[in-house]
Amino acid sequence: MTSTIIWTIAVVTVLGALLALVLFFIAKKFMVREDPRIDLVEKAMPGANCGGCGFAGCRAFAESAVKAGNLDSHFCPVGGNDTMAKVAEILGIEVKAQAPRVAVLRCNGSCGVRPVVNDYDGAASCKVKAQLYAGDTACAFGCLGCGDCVQACAFGALSMDAETGLPVVDEAKCTACGACAKACPKGLFELRPKGPRGMREFVSCMNKDKGPAAKKACANACIGCGICVKTCTHDAITLDANIAYIDPAKCKLCRECEAMCPTGAIHGVNFPKPLDKDAVKARIKERNAKKEDSHE
Repeated sequence: MTSTIIWTIAVVTVLGALLALVLFFIAKKFMVREDPRIDLVEKAMPGANCGGCGFAGCRAFAESAVKAGNLDSHFCPVGGNDTMAKVAEILGIEVKAQAPRVAVLRCNGSCGVRPVVNDYDGAASCKVKAQLYAGDTACAFGCLGCGDCVQACAFGALSMDAETGLPVVDEAKCTACGACAKACPKGLFELRPKGPRGMREFVSCMNKDKGPAAKKACANACIGCGICVKTCTHDAITLDANIAYIDPAKCKLCRECEAMCPTGAIHGVNFPKPLDKDAVKARIKERNAKKEDSHE
């Protein structure tokens, strides 16, 4: 009986040792060797794991960057150019610096300019509200005001303005990660270049209705009149689906479009002086008069 137990233990021990050796050699043979640079790149990242770069997190970004061989399609909006320079140094490649960007809200429909036509009594969620109906106001394209974007921002760069009912972007905290853009069911956030000294022009409206309907729904709406397109001498403005859009790459920040917009849908941000609409309009009138004289 004792010998049987001893032989059983011995056989099991030998069999276990053999299986362990087999598993060891199999693991060695099929082991996936990971590039050590992945860890280095991940450590150089800010660790926000926000997904603003288009990847699931900083680790996924690092793996892709190492395998890609170049950084043309990789950019960390949170770390910006400084982080990308560190990544490029680790990988031994060059990277082009990108202009810093910031989230802008393309809705100017504050409480005082959008008539309330419905009384919503449900979950305080823009996503839920958008699935149920167009919204509380006559504008089916505007901000729903529940603050999904505020909750989505991991950097505290968004807050709701109680007076206007609209979210406000804190440029100093915004990393242009794009979380707000993903969270907004109306697609009202755009990531735009900050511009020289933070100055930029953009159309703060996404209403696709024709002029009269858009104006009725919101006094500040873009009515698709095309005056801004005709005014711009830099071909920076286009009109599509009744909405004007300013190309930041072409805009020279002259503010002429802002002065001529009849509804105030075009916003100028961070300019050192207030816009003198009368002076700008006089300049445009004088320029047009010279053109007419040259054609005669």
